[in-house]
Amino acid sequence: MPKVGLVTLNSSDDPTQNLHVVQSYIDEAAARGAQIVMTPEVTNCVSTSRVHQQNVLCFEADDLTLQALQKQALTLGVWLLIGSLALKTGDADGRFANRSFLIGPDGMIKARYDKIHMFDVTLSETESYKESAGYRPGTEAVVTQTPLGAIGLTICYDVRFPHLYRSLAQSGAEILTVPAAFAQATGRAHWEVLLRARAIETGSFVFAPTQTGQHSETKGGKRKTHGHSLAISPWGEVLYDGGIECGVGIVDYDLNDVAKARSAIPSLQHDKEFKALK
Repeated sequence: MPKVGLVTLNSSDDPTQNLHVVQSYIDEAAARGAQIVMTPEVTNCVSTSRVHQQNVLCFEADDLTLQALQKQALTLGVWLLIGSLALKTGDADGRFANRSFLIGPDGMIKARYDKIHMFDVTLSETESYKESAGYRPGTEAVVTQTPLGAIGLTICYDVRFPHLYRSLAQSGAEILTVPAAFAQATGRAHWEVLLRARAIETGSFVFAPTQTGQHSETKGGKRKTHGHSLAISPWGEVLYDGGIECGVGIVDYDLNDVAKARSAIPSLQHDKEFKALK
């Protein structure tokens, strides 16, 4: 059976520092037998300061984190899901991209996915987020065939939009990736149940590497994330919970479990048209 390595990080707002940390965990995952390694959302930089991001982020073609991780995937001969990188876009409004990359063992980019759903919420009087102010949303769903399974790419807040996951599964995805930097308050209440629901609804494996803890930022606010990198089976079972510590979890998975779950409950084939409510 193939093995996936899920990396839990506590990224700062310094991309160079973060690169050294994530590379050590990728090396560890490969040494422990993972054929595909997955890192969290905003692997390169966790920052709430748009000014700081303008100073430290790069365009995709110039991004040192992306280049280094491509080289590392080639050296190790592993598949690598970079959960996402914060990148400059050149858009007139100055917004960034929150972009996930699937890198092959040849070091080449096999797929890109820009986060579609922006985290624009007010959780309390003291905690609110307006992701769309700094990031432009993506517009395209992505499924990529690999020898380790067909992978549907998503990011964090996407998990609250089940129609996206249904579409990915109906387009052939057997594995759904949900790299995240999930807020602590919503993480405690919703993170596991949402991931289990997406797995059950689609009969897919769900792999969700996360950011965790209090993040070190030189400018802007102080971000806290939930942690708990999770691997969920197509039947909705929790195969791995990484807790709140940084590190690497290795999970075996069997793609036959996807066929079994979808055969037992073939709901992906049971869509019915209905009249919308007025």
